Amino acid sequence: MLTTVDYHTAGEPFRVVTGGVPDIPGSTVLDRRSTAMAELDDVRRLLCNEPRGHADMYGCFLVPPDDPGARFGALFWHKDGFSTACGHGTIALGVHAVREGLVEAAPDGVTDVVVDVPSGRVTARVRLSAGRIEGVTFVNVPSYVIARDVPVEGVRADVSYGGAIYASVRAADLGLTVEPRHVTAFVEHARRIKAGLAGHPAARHPSEERLSGVYGVIFYDELPELDGVRRQRNVTVFADGEVDRSPCGSGTAARMALLHDAGKTAELVHESVVGSVFAARVREAVDEGVIVEVDGMAYRTGRHVFELDPGDPFPTGFTLR
Repeated sequence: MLTTVDYHTAGEPFRVVTGGVPDIPGSTVLDRRSTAMAELDDVRRLLCNEPRGHADMYGCFLVPPDDPGARFGALFWHKDGFSTACGHGTIALGVHAVREGLVEAAPDGVTDVVVDVPSGRVTARVRLSAGRIEGVTFVNVPSYVIARDVPVEGVRADVSYGGAIYASVRAADLGLTVEPRHVTAFVEHARRIKAGLAGHPAARHPSEERLSGVYGVIFYDELPELDGVRRQRNVTVFADGEVDRSPCGSGTAARMALLHDAGKTAELVHESVVGSVFAARVREAVDEGVIVEVDGMAYRTGRHVFELDPGDPFPTGFTLR
């Protein structure tokens, strides 16, 4: 039996596995990711695929941190494997840690939940008032520009890193706008763009090969400013055609790296394809790039005990796309 606590962050699901998974060996969270990919992929698929999940499911295994400076580690997964970063998941983990008593939190003020993830150390800053969680700020690893104006599949993409590598493409360059009715078209374009960038130098992480590869394609629209703050609407298609319902936390950081590098903004109101919103800002410039903060909120949706019947003909589930 596997137990989980489920959340959504800005509409995007996040399933936290709380029991039933064996210890995952490794000296670091990045090493544990490699172990999980080799040894626990059946568990990932059982929890993520139909009939217990769906083609756009997301979740994590909790693991020990790299050192006592973090509260715990997290191995993020989706329908196609294990990701290196997840901003919406980090926001959900902040809520989870406070609500489930994994960290001590005063009823008023900010509680920092420090988490080691494959891309590095991140923080969920959980804001409470009278014991109620009002919001979470995701503080990411350094984000930076990798390449500009890369020709791929008839468009030009800007490539940047926000814990994972993202290619940013203007939706208008495809004759589209970021709306739910165009999601299928965006999925098809994202698959072609990712394939087109697979062997490109911009898809390589500069120092850690296990962080290489374009993880997601961000299609965006420019929107009118809000109180002088830049606004964009995006749909992020990651893995093999998985659609982010949120504005994408690590993707938002990758967008901020591009905007900051161009001298265009230090703040961004980032909307998703379903209308949810993250607010982002550059916290500081560092040698590697910029530290980006992303404001959001997660909500618990349920608790589950999953079972696998020995006679089940679909022991690790399936997906129809």
